Amino acid sequence: MNTTLNYQKIEDATTKWLQNYLDQSGCTGFVVAISGGIDSSVTVVLCRRVTDATLGLILPCGHTPKDAAQDAQILAEQFDIEYQTYDLTAAYESLLLSFGLTLGTPVTIPMANIKARLRMVTLYYEANQRNRLVVGTGNRTELVLGFFTKYGDGGVDLLPLGNLLKREVCGLARHLGIPEHICSKIPSPGLWPGQTDEGELGASYDQLDDLILGKTPKDLTQEQLNHFRQRMSVNEHKRRLPPICIQ
Repeated sequence: MNTTLNYQKIEDATTKWLQNYLDQSGCTGFVVAISGGIDSSVTVVLCRRVTDATLGLILPCGHTPKDAAQDAQILAEQFDIEYQTYDLTAAYESLLLSFGLTLGTPVTIPMANIKARLRMVTLYYEANQRNRLVVGTGNRTELVLGFFTKYGDGGVDLLPLGNLLKREVCGLARHLGIPEHICSKIPSPGLWPGQTDEGELGASYDQLDDLILGKTPKDLTQEQLNHFRQRMSVNEHKRRLPPICIQ
C-alpha cells in the first residue's frame, strides 16, 4: 500500500467522475460483476457511493471456488449493495459440447475466454433490462499488460480503476473498509483450477507496477523485462476500438 497517496482525494475524484458519467449517459445506475476479489470489490463500493441503483452480479462458472461467491455476497451485504447470482456453468458446458469438446477437457485460454464472455453477456442483459451502465473492474496494471479478455471483462462501458496501479487499488480498498481477507487474498481470475494472476503473468504486481512506472524492477532478468515490454506492445489492440478501413 502506498501510504503517500491521498486515498480520500482518489475516492472523491472517482465518485465524482462516476456521477458525471452517469448523468451524461441518460442511464439510471450501474451493473458490476463482483467476484469476491479486490478490484471488483472496490469498483462496486465506489458505484454504491454514487447511487443505490447499483447491482452486483455474482457469476460462478464451472469450477469457480465457492469462497469467491461467498466473499462477494459478504461484501454486498456489508455495503448494502443489491446483488443477484447467475450460475453460468450449464451455458458454458453446453457451448463446450457444441464445439465437440468433452466436459473433462483441461481448460485452455480459448475455453477460459468463453467464461469471461458469458459474464459480459449476462452483465449487458441486466444493464439493458434496467437502463444501466456496465462498469468494468480492470486496473491500470492489467490494462497496460493486456491481462484481460477482449469482449469479456474488457467489454464494459467505463473503467473507474483504469488509471490506478494494482498497489493503488489495494490502498484504496483498505481506505474504503473492504474486508481484510479480500484485500489480502491472492488475486485470481478464477478461470481454471489453481490459476493466479501473478502465476500466469510470471511476475509480482509490485514488479509490474514498477515497470509501468519506468523503474527497473528487482529480480527480473533482461529477458523477462523484454517479454513484458513486448507484451505491452502486442496487446495494444485490446485497448483500442476496432480499426476502420478508410477507402
